[in-house]
Amino acid sequence: MERTVTVRTPESIAFYYELAGLGSRFLALACDMVLQLTAMLGVILLLAATAPRVSALVAHLRIHPRQIEAVYVSIIVTFAFLLGFGYFIAFEAWWNGQTPGKKLMGIRVVRDGGYPIDFTASLLRNLVRLIEAAFFYTVSAISMVLSSENKRLGDLAAGTIVVRDSAFSVTDPGKWLSGDAAAPQQPAVSGADALTPDEFALVQRYVDRRTLLPRGVADDTAARIAGNLRPKLGADAQRLSDDELLLRIAASRK
Repeated sequence: MERTVTVRTPESIAFYYELAGLGSRFLALACDMVLQLTAMLGVILLLAATAPRVSALVAHLRIHPRQIEAVYVSIIVTFAFLLGFGYFIAFEAWWNGQTPGKKLMGIRVVRDGGYPIDFTASLLRNLVRLIEAAFFYTVSAISMVLSSENKRLGDLAAGTIVVRDSAFSVTDPGKWLSGDAAAPQQPAVSGADALTPDEFALVQRYVDRRTLLPRGVADDTAARIAGNLRPKLGADAQRLSDDELLLRIAASRK
């Protein structure tokens, strides 16, 4: 059964997210683990390929072979730790809450308020991952089933949820059939640089979900957000509709 969560912003604007299920999250994890194992295998093969030359150099420099063995082991252990632990932190913190596996499954991590995940939250949820992995994620599965928001232990500790990406809608089949030609760049809205990161995040959440909301709800949401932002913006913002204004602001950050 699919679960949803409602997030209400300080501006009293509600957003609805479809939570990622147990299956999609574990499929994403499986994809990520395949990529990690592939990278680990690549490093091992690289070290094995360089071993003959290193052995010749060691013999020439009269270094004890055990010292080189210790270096090889330390390289493998360090890389394995960074790959197993840092992989999730780096991707989630700097790739908008997604790892390659999550992107493939169409899901992402966000903070409880619906805001983008930050480095601290990613670090905390993946510190707990070390404990969960020790039990082969059995505890994670139990926690997700019992949680009304599909949260594993790392999500509970970091205050995060995993949601599905918004679906796209084809409003103009002609444009869809024409391929991926880039749309002309719209001029930036004057004064948009003065908006705070949270205000930009609020605009982006609207843009991501506008096609999923009923028309009246989308119009009302756009009006509320735009009404809060217009006093900070220039005169050109007053000539744009609420929806177009928010689309222009979101595009200016890409």
